[in-house]
Amino acid sequence: MEMDAATFETLVVDELDRLPDDMVDGLDNVVFVVEDRPEDGSLDLLGLYDGLALTERTQYGMGELPDRIVVYREPHLAVCEDEGELRDELHTTLVHEIAHFYGLDDAQLHDLGWA
Repeated sequence: MEMDAATFETLVVDELDRLPDDMVDGLDNVVFVVEDRPEDGSLDLLGLYDGLALTERTQYGMGELPDRIVVYREPHLAVCEDEGELRDELHTTLVHEIAHFYGLDDAQLHDLGWA
């Protein structure tokens, strides 16, 4: 599947807007970023939570750099055949990475069906 960066980013924002309010309302000091590929150039990683989970924070205040949730465009396009499948995969990726923000690890996400 092919899609330019601007269209892909629009879909990411669309899917983010569709998530339940109680899931996104607690996201404090988090930015969402779309990048083409992970730093290693692989197509294996769909998203990344780059930050310190709420469950690991002892003190958090002003002046902290924001946590980042990165969504990788090219890996998503490599595994999806059409826009419907892409939207589903973006939804899963966003939920997965947001869950890391809340402190859920991959094993817990797997048990819940999100990994």
